[in-house]
Amino acid sequence: MSPIDQSAPTLWQGEVPVSARHADPYFALNDPLGEARHVFLTGNGLPGRFAPGFAVAELGFGTGRNLLVTVAAWQAAGVAGRFSFTSFEAWPMPAPEMARALGALPELAPLMPALLGPWGAGARRFALGPCDVAVIVGDARATLPGWQGAADAWFLDGFAPAKNPEMWEGPLLAEVARHTRPGGTAATYSAAGAVRRGLQAAGFHVNRVAGHAGKRHMSVAALGQDGR
Repeated sequence: MSPIDQSAPTLWQGEVPVSARHADPYFALNDPLGEARHVFLTGNGLPGRFAPGFAVAELGFGTGRNLLVTVAAWQAAGVAGRFSFTSFEAWPMPAPEMARALGALPELAPLMPALLGPWGAGARRFALGPCDVAVIVGDARATLPGWQGAADAWFLDGFAPAKNPEMWEGPLLAEVARHTRPGGTAATYSAAGAVRRGLQAAGFHVNRVAGHAGKRHMSVAALGQDGR
């Protein structure tokens, strides 16, 4: 496994950031908030499953959009207590580019300072309202196996499998399953057969459901209460 280049070259399509490394946008060109809510919240049965101590984990922090959408949903649901959000990110986005990207999502503006302030100061563990945030920097294939936590819901948000296959390898998806609490779930915009088979091989029960907007399908997955 080669060392990770921590830089994150970014191109722009209008105000949508595009990874120069993977030639893939960080979020949908149209309705990026609707995409996050449909794929990662609804795909994981949220906010209906929220409860104090709930744990979200994510492959691919990117712009921080999914974090902010999740915090906003928690607050709107009026859930008491705190939750955690742990994300695994190989190429952290510089704060100025993150600010520019999130600037295209004005609905999230009230939460942005609480992300951009710590992020710009170099913090990768910080509190954001009711959420305890940890962004673990490095190749998830190396960092996830050593993580001591487990998630109730996974957001699988790496770049497209054809362009970033490392994020969808069977051994990494097996680690996702190993770090999922019994009855936990995972969701991804991808409906690729290799992704579904990898999740199934890891022990998830996988379904293909309607995707966001014009995308026909996405994938949702769940572990049984016995962890299988």
